[in-house]
Amino acid sequence: MSTHTATITWPAPSAPSIPFTYETYSRDHVVTWGTGMSTPATAAPEFRGNPALPNPEELLVGAASSCHMLTFLAVAARKGLVVTAYVDNAVGTLAKDERGTMSITEVVLHPVVTFQTEVDAETLAQLHEKAHKGCFIANSVRMPITVA
Repeated sequence: MSTHTATITWPAPSAPSIPFTYETYSRDHVVTWGTGMSTPATAAPEFRGNPALPNPEELLVGAASSCHMLTFLAVAARKGLVVTAYVDNAVGTLAKDERGTMSITEVVLHPVVTFQTEVDAETLAQLHEKAHKGCFIANSVRMPITVA
């Protein structure tokens, strides 16, 4: 077992001092991770956030992609397969779910993996399946996470 922490601070130190109304309050904030590293964040631009900063929806998609990759690398290493590069252009969809509430309804991963030696499509699919089953984030959320 382990625990993981994040501290959210609002307003962000760089946030301008403006009246607090729905139209004007700053969505910018700071996430300080358990490691002590801080990340500026905001709401999605559709919800009046700063388009230059990451938002919670992107962070969730990134967490799903990162978890899958880290699990994939562990599975490949245990099989003796050497991965030399891994790039994923993950896409999350924000929409109304079956309850009629807005949520991330799916995450589709698009990983491109390069190995030191050739790996056939069946082996690659098996590696992704094992990675998906072992990914803590995929095991923790309701929306489907698929590999395209």
